[in-house]
Amino acid sequence: MSDKVYIPPLKIQGIKTKLIPLIKENVAINADTLWIEPFMGSGVVGFNIAPKQAIFSDINPHIINFYQYIKEGKITSHIVRSYLEQEGKKLSELDTAYYYEVRERFNKNSDPLDFLFLNRSCFNGMMRFNKTNDFNVPYGHKPQRFSKAYITKIVNQVAYIEYQIKNNDWKFICQPFEDTINMANEKAFIYCDPPYIGRHVDYYDSWDEDSELLLYKALNESNINFMLSTWDHNSYRKNEYIEKIWASCHKITQNHYYFVGAKETNRNPMVEALLTNYTPFQNSNQISEENEQLTFF
Repeated sequence: MSDKVYIPPLKIQGIKTKLIPLIKENVAINADTLWIEPFMGSGVVGFNIAPKQAIFSDINPHIINFYQYIKEGKITSHIVRSYLEQEGKKLSELDTAYYYEVRERFNKNSDPLDFLFLNRSCFNGMMRFNKTNDFNVPYGHKPQRFSKAYITKIVNQVAYIEYQIKNNDWKFICQPFEDTINMANEKAFIYCDPPYIGRHVDYYDSWDEDSELLLYKALNESNINFMLSTWDHNSYRKNEYIEKIWASCHKITQNHYYFVGAKETNRNPMVEALLTNYTPFQNSNQISEENEQLTFF
């Protein structure tokens, strides 16, 4: 696997970019593994593992639709460039009014390209939905957001996904995590990045103790090797559910600084945890083929 970390086109709170090297060193997979990700989110982990076979799943239909459109060729890197150049120009001219026009349009029509636009121009790169499942993140107040360089950056991110989908067997499914875990076969490996209990949630990823217990039960009964991302502790408190629910797992930790929250005082360092039902290791049983250092456009 490549040392380069590829960033996905959709930004999501809590993205695991800085944890990719640690995750790569400790996933128990090989070239024949079916990679299963029941909480796809940004997809950054699976996209960087780049397995030959993968099932990416999420209950947020907008995430799944965006990547399914790429798989079906309805969204391409060329289409993205043209779209963002056009919409970016309108944003630079009309500023706030145009952002909210696109947001209203998206909440009516659910166009995946509009979703990308909102995701990249909203406040703090957040992805949040209200109780009627409408995207409700306010404007980031950057009318010149879609510069030529920024558009090229996003286009290259989409091109990387195009390349991987073309060369691998990847499925994108909108369904609950239990159904996705049930799709595991004897060659599967399950990576879970559920909403962090007791932390940031919205109507697509509300999460409580019952949810955490249900996830533990589903993983335990699958008899499949799994890795789960969660938070261990910060300066104020620790994640009590690691000992309460996941005590039988092995744990690896790493410091991580999150830039989430309107106020700087809310952006604190946190210790991340990787939990596994197998003994973690480094640099073995991993996919042997390296990703090419791809450059697009």
